[in-house]
Amino acid sequence: MKKTIVTGGAGFIGSHTWVELLAAGCTPIIVDDLRNSEERVLLGLEKITGRKPVIHRIDCTDARAMNLVFVQEKPDSVIHFAADKAVGESVRDPLKYYHNNIGSLVTLLRVMADHKVKDLVFSSSCTVYGEGDKLPVTEDSPTGAAASPYGYTKVVCEQMLRDASIADPALRVVMLRYFNPIGAHPSAHIGELPIGVPNNLVPFITQAAAGLRDKLTVFGNDYPTRDGSCIRDYIHVVDLAKAHVLALQWIAKQKAPLCEVFNLGTGQGNTVLEAVHTFEEVNGVKVPFVIGPRRAGDVVAMYADTAKSLNVLGWRTELTLGDALRDAWRWQLALG
Repeated sequence: MKKTIVTGGAGFIGSHTWVELLAAGCTPIIVDDLRNSEERVLLGLEKITGRKPVIHRIDCTDARAMNLVFVQEKPDSVIHFAADKAVGESVRDPLKYYHNNIGSLVTLLRVMADHKVKDLVFSSSCTVYGEGDKLPVTEDSPTGAAASPYGYTKVVCEQMLRDASIADPALRVVMLRYFNPIGAHPSAHIGELPIGVPNNLVPFITQAAAGLRDKLTVFGNDYPTRDGSCIRDYIHVVDLAKAHVLALQWIAKQKAPLCEVFNLGTGQGNTVLEAVHTFEEVNGVKVPFVIGPRRAGDVVAMYADTAKSLNVLGWRTELTLGDALRDAWRWQLALG
């Protein structure tokens, strides 16, 4: 993992992973067109590490540009984050998601093959499980019944990687199925930075608490859960970032072909309303919210069985829901 291309490396999870890769002695190279990020993230990375990030500002579906990056950088491995990721938006604009999420992986795999780069960590999602046949979901739980176009792009990408690893016996792939990443770096120099109206819960909580939004809408209070709101497995982004370093280190010790999948979550579920109330408790700030109708594409409950990640990668979460919500608020305050 000497030099790693990090597509989407200026994004929420990618930027935190860049920090952890650098700390582990790797040279991470960002490939990001900044469509879902801003220059301030790059400045934040420099403040945290004292190193100015190397970034190639290109669209990952651009094969010619991607090829030039590989020619110039000569990477040993790739972590592929670059994708659109909002469930609700994917329902409204599915073609955007099919083009970017699937197309970028096709392009990347072709460029990797041309340059004989064989180690890949792929950013997948618990949305591949759909509703989940039983909880907690394991890596062997059925997939494919995704509840949104976003989720289905991850299903397709995972199958693409399985097929590619069969076709190329030198390929080594790890697919990491994230549950619900939240929080920010404890330095408050980087964090989740939604463009426009947030699609994810925690940025909307922090913006509502800061008075930037009139109120938070909780989508549904009539689900069959303990308080009627959806249950999710909220994981601190720093814990999540560290898993990518461990995944690359593990890949380097394995024989090819390899195509493995790991759940990344806390193994616990919290409701949306519990997240709201925990935010209020740890930060001493009230969140104005109302109950709205259910949102298309949302599943009732989803949380992870993380035994495989612990047993194989040696990874477990260290930070709590309260830690994540405290760090998210400090990041919001730093944004001003």
